[in-house]
Amino acid sequence: MEVVKIAPHLWRWTGRHEEWEEDVGSIWHETEDGVVLVDPILPPEDAEKFLRHFDREVVDQQVHVLVTVFWHTRSTADFVERYGARVWAPARGKAAIGRRAGIVTDAFRPGAALPGGVQAFPTARAAEVVFWIPRHRALVPGDVLLGEGAKGGGTRRAGPGGIRLCPESWLPEGKGHAELGASLAPLLDLPLERILVSHGRPVLERARDALAAALAV
Repeated sequence: MEVVKIAPHLWRWTGRHEEWEEDVGSIWHETEDGVVLVDPILPPEDAEKFLRHFDREVVDQQVHVLVTVFWHTRSTADFVERYGARVWAPARGKAAIGRRAGIVTDAFRPGAALPGGVQAFPTARAAEVVFWIPRHRALVPGDVLLGEGAKGGGTRRAGPGGIRLCPESWLPEGKGHAELGASLAPLLDLPLERILVSHGRPVLERARDALAAALAV
């Protein structure tokens, strides 16, 4: 497990995904609405240690779990059971996330108000969103954007900024990188400083340039 403080009240941690056979990233964001987690995973080797620390941090706070895509439901059920977490899921992914997490308390569509001022943007995968944390100028994708060193996509490497699009095989039938790039292009209008990918290494500077390079491929 690795925990990195990205900014005040914002952390990224990694844990081994036993099915994916790779360390994956999750986000912990302390907000006025409570603790917001994005795609949380309990590190198998340090789960109890992690939870004991989390117990101390969330006293009398509401826990919110935001899920980018149903594949990233991960340890959501554990946070529901232990903390009564509210689970926020894209409306198109509600059923699949609910089956994995046991409950979805809040289904949303891109543009809806989310805890802590987080915003959701649509992607070419109808059931997947990308989260934007305005106060930290941080983009949090699920599977549509991959960082340097991420598994998947054959031999294709990340672009010069350390970001690449997911393999076309991960996209719905009839959609490719052109459609995915077009769906993500509005993100270039954001004042991006960071891209906190789930897979691979996060981009902590010149994030807009990194995204532009990935979309230009």
